[in-house]
Amino acid sequence: MTQPEVNRYSDMMREMLKTPGMEQVSVLDWNNRASDAGSAWVGTTGWNVEPVDLVLTFQNYHNFGYDDRVAINDATFRALKSGGYYGIVDHTRRHNEPRAQFNGRRVDPVLVIKEVEASGFEFVDYSNALYRPDDKLEIEVGQPQVSGNSDRFVLLFRKP
Repeated sequence: MTQPEVNRYSDMMREMLKTPGMEQVSVLDWNNRASDAGSAWVGTTGWNVEPVDLVLTFQNYHNFGYDDRVAINDATFRALKSGGYYGIVDHTRRHNEPRAQFNGRRVDPVLVIKEVEASGFEFVDYSNALYRPDDKLEIEVGQPQVSGNSDRFVLLFRKP
């Protein structure tokens, strides 16, 4: 992610946290970790938080390989209270479509459901709130004609 993208998301998050009802939300410091290698810090140290009610991840699940996704899902499971929720939003890739240059930053939502359930979560629901019928899922999400308008899935899981 480029620095302007990081700044834009940080600004959006700060504004969202001003919304009534968000007073008790805590944000983890991405820079406060043991290393830059996904599973190296998630898999060994977890998130270093007390049990939490909710974990949300936006448009980054696609960035990790299988082992890192397993480590992230497992660490999230450990971090959540029983009955806690795990939400995932990411760019949609067609089901069973092989990875290619144009879809590398997209992920198959069915694959996500299977992986997250394998970590012990129950699938609760999905939303089509970010569905974009004009996105044919054929252009890399960073391209100007798609950036900010990609079809995205929203999945919700619960820790039993």
